[in-house]
Amino acid sequence: MFIGEYQHTIDSKGRIIIPSKFREDLGEQFILTKGLDGCLFVYSLKEWKSLEDKLSTLPLTSKDARAFIRFFFAGATECGFDKQGRIVIPSNLREYSQISKEAIVIGVSNRLEIWSKENWIAYNEDDNLSYDAIAEKMSLLGI
Repeated sequence: MFIGEYQHTIDSKGRIIIPSKFREDLGEQFILTKGLDGCLFVYSLKEWKSLEDKLSTLPLTSKDARAFIRFFFAGATECGFDKQGRIVIPSNLREYSQISKEAIVIGVSNRLEIWSKENWIAYNEDDNLSYDAIAEKMSLLGI
């Protein structure tokens, strides 16, 4: 399980250090892809396979399903760590997530999210982000 929030910088080659406590759970190879809300998602190969299995059950006749599958798979790349525990974020994913210099890596249960620092701050300051209202909606889902 991934939990926690860490701030890191991106170097000129697009590399970022992934916190050591996350590396073991990710494994030597893992998947980096476009995420929701303008961030990047990082999945272990096991979690990616589980997501892939779920997405493969969506009907190809659904335009929304096709678009969602394209979104996740077209932006996906298999990654590994260098000797310093860094990964390279490809330029298309840096552009999508607006990550240029400072980034936030957060653990979100079964995945990591990588945010530009600016977008993470804006997301958390969003007036529409009412944790009390979200908690009420989660209670309707039995959580």
